[in-house]
Amino acid sequence: MDFDQLYKEQFPVVYRYLTGLCGNQVLAEELTQETFCRAIEHSASFQGKCRLSVWLCQIGKNCWLSYLRKAKRQAGDEALEQMPSPQNVKDDLLIQENARQIHQRLHALPEPYREVFTLRVFAELPYTQIGELFDKSENWDRVTYYRAKQKIEEGL
Repeated sequence: MDFDQLYKEQFPVVYRYLTGLCGNQVLAEELTQETFCRAIEHSASFQGKCRLSVWLCQIGKNCWLSYLRKAKRQAGDEALEQMPSPQNVKDDLLIQENARQIHQRLHALPEPYREVFTLRVFAELPYTQIGELFDKSENWDRVTYYRAKQKIEEGL
């Protein structure tokens, strides 16, 4: 498969996944471009142990984490100048605490629950495609996603 074909087929999957992670379409597009650049640079490391889309999403996640580290270093004093009001801080802390708890529960899930949930929620993949990624049926994916969701909800 040539790169143009690969890009056309996999761009929507990686873009949706990164949009789910960062919540910003413009940034997600930039990160998706960076993902494909890194994939080309490191194409020899793809060993076929997982689906190509999963490998690309992992590279995308690493791009997102690199972006966050860089943004954190650059923020410095700018963050102090833009401090929100006390009420906004309280609301933001509640939202952050809920998000933190959800992410902790998500990352504590064993595989394949964690990956199925991530692909369904963040990458917005349909059940049929997720099932194909794992060489399982669509019903297997639905049940696995439902159980992952239950396990996350149990801890909240």
